Amino acid sequence: MPINWFPGHMNKARREIAKAMPRVQLIIEVLDARIPFSSENPLVEGLRGDTPCIKVLNKADLADPKLTKRWMAHLEQREGVTAVALNGLESKRVKALVPLAHSLLPADRAKGKTVTTMILGIPNVGKSTIINTLAGRVVAKTGNKPAVTKMQQRIYIGHSFSLLDTPGFLWPKLSPPSCGYKLAVTGAVRDAVTSFEDLAFYAVRVLADLYPEELKARFKLAELPETEMEILEAIAAKRGCIGRGGIVNLQKVSELLILELRRGAIGRVSLETPESIAEERARLEAEQAEREE
Repeated sequence: MPINWFPGHMNKARREIAKAMPRVQLIIEVLDARIPFSSENPLVEGLRGDTPCIKVLNKADLADPKLTKRWMAHLEQREGVTAVALNGLESKRVKALVPLAHSLLPADRAKGKTVTTMILGIPNVGKSTIINTLAGRVVAKTGNKPAVTKMQQRIYIGHSFSLLDTPGFLWPKLSPPSCGYKLAVTGAVRDAVTSFEDLAFYAVRVLADLYPEELKARFKLAELPETEMEILEAIAAKRGCIGRGGIVNLQKVSELLILELRRGAIGRVSLETPESIAEERARLEAEQAEREE
């Protein structure tokens, strides 16, 4: 099932960002380290032009560290892009973004001037937490749900650095289709848009393929069954998600799985690799070419 979510305020945010871009010397885009491709807004690349960009892989404490390193190297293949992995609550590492930003600007643009930086990020990626850590005070609302920031605001970080905070916004069509699932699984899309059952079937297959040992260890399974439904049934039996007559409470076990995945209880896992994304995009392009013939 394709997952798309593009409320009106997000469309407005895109227009406001495009309008403000000429005043910006540097961009900080906050990504989810577990899904660097799926959480990277494809509209940003077109909006930034040749403006330097720091890609912050946030929530790195929840992601597979080996894959995070590979994603950082992959992102830095682009002109003008620097990648950093961190946890938004790590004060020292977050504050190091300021001198890093200054170092990426030409001397004549950075010396003695206030650097205007735009900070971007999809909903629930932790952008507001990073802003508050940079500022050393609560200046941006935070919350464990998407679409907390509603309007653009300027925040001064010392005398030589300012941030333009922007509402988190998604793009009109989430493609490849798996992007929508990964965004929903990690909480970037409101839970009301889809169902926990639908997400659990997707997530349990990814985990069984990439992290079978972590999945077995978390739910004390001796072996992993073959199908998604059988795996969920096995988890339900271990966690007491069984109703009257021995019927599995699919909604309950699905919500349990997704919430444990989101908070890192299953382990440090990443849901995509540079290679898996390249393969999926190539497949979609081939299918599109066949339809056009």
